[in-house]
Amino acid sequence: MRTVVLSLGGSLIVPDAIDIDFLKGFKKLINDFIVDNRVIIVCGGGKVCRNYQNALGELSDVDNDAKDWVGIAASRLNAELVKQMFGSEAYEKTIIDPTQRIETDKKIIVAAGWKPGFSTDMDAVELAKQFDASEVLNISNADHVYNKDPNKFDDAKPYDKLSWKEFFEIVGTEWKPGLNAPFDPIASKEAERTNIVVKILGKDINNLNSCIQGNKFDGTTIE
Repeated sequence: MRTVVLSLGGSLIVPDAIDIDFLKGFKKLINDFIVDNRVIIVCGGGKVCRNYQNALGELSDVDNDAKDWVGIAASRLNAELVKQMFGSEAYEKTIIDPTQRIETDKKIIVAAGWKPGFSTDMDAVELAKQFDASEVLNISNADHVYNKDPNKFDDAKPYDKLSWKEFFEIVGTEWKPGLNAPFDPIASKEAERTNIVVKILGKDINNLNSCIQGNKFDGTTIE
């Protein structure tokens, strides 16, 4: 049985309001896929997380750990929604420590934020290590890695494939709460160290289906 690890961006779950249409399509895709496979879904905090972190920064002079804990809480709420969405098909616990051994026959496992210092992308990498998955699929509102911010520059260039060295040259190597990078730099270092391939792709369900099946997809592969 193949295990696929998905790092699901919180901004796809709740861009402004909860995206019911996306979640319905995502649910069907996963339910079809788990006939012969296992899926681990790690939910991020997304825009909700950043809104709370920005508010906290205006309300109090706090350190990065405090902002991270707010983000972790947002990711856990998103994860609870996704876990309950799958009903009895999902493992009954939301995973909040990806280093603890998980024993279950369930084919859907949902995880959320763990601790300060990195994003839920790191949790996805840790779970890939635990379940001997060779890659992490990162699904977010960024459909590729670009050479510069495509929201600000019309001439931003998307990449189909990057080495980790090239990726770090674009996004840097430092983490800060609310960082809006295609993949968390701390998680990226661990993925590079353990030879886990990361694939960046957007929210299109058909494209995700191609990728999750191991077929050609539109996005960026980092290895």
